[in-house]
Amino acid sequence: MLPDRGLGRQHDGGDVRKRQRGFEPAPDGLCDAGARGQLAMREAARMRCLVAGPLARTSVVVHRSQSLALAALLSLTLGSVGAAQVVRSGNPILQGWYADPEAHVFEGRYWIYPTYSAPYDRQVFMDAFSSTDLITWTKHSRIIDTSGVRWARRALWAPSIVFKDGWYYLFFGANDIQSNQEPGGIGVARSRRPEGPFVDYLGKPLIDAFHNGAQPIDQNVFRDRDGSYYIVYGGWRHCNIAKLNDDFSGFVPFPDGSVFKEITPNGYVEGAYMLLKDDKYYFMWSEGGWTGPDYAVAYAIGATPFGPFERVGKILQQDSTVATGAGHHSVLQARDKWYIVYHRRPLGETDRNHRVVSIDELRFDARGFIQPVVITRAGVERNPIR
Repeated sequence: MLPDRGLGRQHDGGDVRKRQRGFEPAPDGLCDAGARGQLAMREAARMRCLVAGPLARTSVVVHRSQSLALAALLSLTLGSVGAAQVVRSGNPILQGWYADPEAHVFEGRYWIYPTYSAPYDRQVFMDAFSSTDLITWTKHSRIIDTSGVRWARRALWAPSIVFKDGWYYLFFGANDIQSNQEPGGIGVARSRRPEGPFVDYLGKPLIDAFHNGAQPIDQNVFRDRDGSYYIVYGGWRHCNIAKLNDDFSGFVPFPDGSVFKEITPNGYVEGAYMLLKDDKYYFMWSEGGWTGPDYAVAYAIGATPFGPFERVGKILQQDSTVATGAGHHSVLQARDKWYIVYHRRPLGETDRNHRVVSIDELRFDARGFIQPVVITRAGVERNPIR
């Protein structure tokens, strides 16, 4: 397993956990009531010293109006100190080399399910991470590994997870097959708990061959408005959609008898993701080369999950002053906030597997179009789950 290499949280303008005027924040990065009181007393004493010296030297009597002005100044000072205590996640948000994250809210916690980013032969397990506030993350190790999936031996990729009928279903790619003569493809495992352990559900891949030119990788499963579940997936610049049957053991053919329909938009490479919002289908994908700096996320909007999908444009890409290779994402909603969770490559890293998971805000304009994402080192503000 690759070392974490010190990939700790980085914050714009300095680490919010550093001491400020001798005050040490509480362990979760927030000030408790006692600490705030201590800080207030220190600030009051400092202000008294600043004002009392000149007043004493000139023997000026401080009248009531001047006292009120001093109090107002002190209040503003303390308010600015409080504002400086906004806690942000920092990016990356997870320790270690990870990629292809899918984010959810399950059982009162935020969850991120990523690919372990390493050489293919070492990608034999998956970890998960959970949080209650987007700041502090708990690692859940080896929620699935190839020892429990007899047909999978390497390249466990791009987990997608849904909850249905008391089970958490984890869809994953395995083996990076290059032809229909090789074993592997997209599999399904399930667990009663979001942290696993996940057990192979079918004993074989759900999709074990190329259809319409799409390599069986990079799957995303979503629930439609009518309660139906669909899978969108595909590598090698082709993307398919298929309708899952009720128990996720197979597929429901479309009215024309086909099972896999191609919905590939212009520019598509891999990393399919479907978001249903305000009766619109936002089909999103990654394009460019995943090992290079031009990796990016683009999107299209359709009236149905089958499109047609006309490309709108890029929404996520590198910033040469922050990170490169930004791509393969998912979308997380927390009340009125939307986030994009994605991987990127830290500046200076040249190993193609040195990717980290980051989070930034996702915004929509008044017409429903996605605004270009600003990738940051600061990440997002603390957002306790409710």
